[in-house]
Amino acid sequence: MPPRRRIAPAAGADALAAWLAAQSSGAVVNREVVATAVRFTLEELAVRHPGRSVEVRVPPYGAVQCVTGPVHRRGTPPNTVETDADTWLALASGRLTWGAAVDAGRVRWSGIRADLSDYVPVVAEPPGGLPAGYDPDG
Repeated sequence: MPPRRRIAPAAGADALAAWLAAQSSGAVVNREVVATAVRFTLEELAVRHPGRSVEVRVPPYGAVQCVTGPVHRRGTPPNTVETDADTWLALASGRLTWGAAVDAGRVRWSGIRADLSDYVPVVAEPPGGLPAGYDPDG
């Protein structure tokens, strides 16, 4: 069963587009927009790659379990990924590759299933950014 969405796809896409525009212009994005963009992209990851074998954490904004494989139920999962919001959004949008993020020390990961190189970008950034009202299902 796919995870329940808490962020409407259109609102999430708009927040991600605002973050992408700010990255291009050097503007500052408020915390609420960043939180919405992070939660949206984490949800997208879990919807596109359902499972419970890897936990992806972007403190303090959210975490999801994803990727098929052995299910983890208690304690710290053996396959974890943790990063900051800007790194996660850059990975999720395709502005940063997994290899470059790992090489730069911008992600902490452990476990044989925690390599997200096959799962990012989650929402590739088209030329001009994501359109308002982006619908991942349509």
